[in-house]
Amino acid sequence: MSVDDDRKSPAAPAVTGTTWVGLMTVLVAEFMDLVDATTVTVALPSIAADLGLSPAQVQWMLAGYTLAMGAGLITGGRLGDMLGRRRVFLAGLAAGTFFAITAAVAPTAGWLLASRLLSGVSAAFTVPLVLGLVRASFTAEQRPKALGLYGATLGLASVVGPVLGGALVSGDLWGLGWRAVFWINVPIGIVALVIGWWVLPESRDPRPARLDLVGALLVAVVATLVLLPLAQGAQLGGPGWTIIGLVAATAVAFGLVTHLRRRIARGADPLFPPALFARRGFSAGVGVALVFFGAIGSFFLVLVLYLQDGTGRSAWATGLVLLPYAVGSVITSGLSVTLAARMGRTLLIVGALVLALGQALLLLFLAGPGEPGYPPLAAALFVAGLGLGLAAPPLIDVVLSAVDDRHAGTAAGVLTTATQIGGALGVAVLGSIYFASLRDAGPAAGVAGAHSAALSTALPWQIGAYLLAAGLMTRLPARATTDPV
Repeated sequence: MSVDDDRKSPAAPAVTGTTWVGLMTVLVAEFMDLVDATTVTVALPSIAADLGLSPAQVQWMLAGYTLAMGAGLITGGRLGDMLGRRRVFLAGLAAGTFFAITAAVAPTAGWLLASRLLSGVSAAFTVPLVLGLVRASFTAEQRPKALGLYGATLGLASVVGPVLGGALVSGDLWGLGWRAVFWINVPIGIVALVIGWWVLPESRDPRPARLDLVGALLVAVVATLVLLPLAQGAQLGGPGWTIIGLVAATAVAFGLVTHLRRRIARGADPLFPPALFARRGFSAGVGVALVFFGAIGSFFLVLVLYLQDGTGRSAWATGLVLLPYAVGSVITSGLSVTLAARMGRTLLIVGALVLALGQALLLLFLAGPGEPGYPPLAAALFVAGLGLGLAAPPLIDVVLSAVDDRHAGTAAGVLTTATQIGGALGVAVLGSIYFASLRDAGPAAGVAGAHSAALSTALPWQIGAYLLAAGLMTRLPARATTDPV
């Protein structure tokens, strides 16, 4: 189902070989979206050096993509329900492929940032439809196998992403440099489009929820008004801009709530019902998603900047440093699905604490003499990855236990949106802390010393975020009881 599907779908047709080809096509598109963020992160220092990105533009390269995708997820899911999931999915895939081309040929920073924003919008029309296409294509008996392949795709993307990004940039294929991380999506997208056109079945909701474009726009405006002063406050006039942005965001948020209530009063479907947040477990879950995924999304930005700009590692060497994090998360992701049924929120709390431990180990190694080599970096990141695998996969199911089945689809959409917006906020906050520390260190510290000090300044904030997430997790439902499909 889509992220906003609260209705039962009709029984799936008989499963054939063509159905499995269709599934692989959808998973290839999902793989592209997941790998994209990691490869771009690894390529960021090269992009910044080539196009002369400012610190704020570096942050917007990541935050803009996740913000655009997060703000459009619920709308993308509803459009699929209304117009047909196959049609909307292929349209989103075609748009994503096109904007990969515009990013690959970008002559300026502004051009590239616009391409990234539009790529995020395109992803909002593919990512939320994957589970809906699975439900429409497979029988109840075959869905567990299909979902297993979906989970394996998520794990494979986390492992391949950093290594592929490093290989593409360092390999400098055909002299493309960092542009290869965008060009690689083009042939994959074209092949997926051609196969998907022939084999994907069409499906739609017979009683789809109506669009709330105004609500989606207001969500994007609120998030932007928070992000803008955090990422560019110093360039826009200092702390005063932060206050202005937060005040404006509060005013627009009030307008959003008023708009949602008015739609409900006249019988129209809201983007999401505000009453969802009256449930303590759900509101705590949204807070967890914002803080937890905000810390995860921002970590790779500051670590990649430290590894490449600070220690002089190549993009390939950076990808190898990040690899243990992905491997650790894959190991525990499979276990967490089984353990979540027995441990529930306790498993999430353990995962958040293990993540904090991994960051603390990294901070400890940074405090030692000289730059930490590969073994200590790999050990700290492996521990952090173990924590991610324990907490992230079952999080949405645990939180959804706080809402009734009738609102489960909408609640899942809100949570997924919160994870994306949280990632954008994390990049803005931690990126600003990192760059401010670089400025404060000054030339006397040297390049390596300044970046080491900046990472050492950013990590305690990350540790605090994971500890805060662990505290919020104590307010979640004790067990997961929902069916993700």
